[in-house]
Amino acid sequence: MLTEVRCPLCRHLAPWESNPHRPFCSERCRLHDLGNWARERYRIPSPDAPGRSESEAETDEREE
Repeated sequence: MLTEVRCPLCRHLAPWESNPHRPFCSERCRLHDLGNWARERYRIPSPDAPGRSESEAETDEREE
């Protein structure tokens, strides 16, 4: 079984067992990740999403 894992946000090693914040290393990283979800920073771009302008679609294509 894994004893330590890398925090997906800050990449520090964190214990897996007895860690109430897993897979994060701390409450700070856990809350930061939650804030990213709330601000919609984690999105899956869709070229045919309703309400998207052509410039937004072109920007997404350049970022990939």
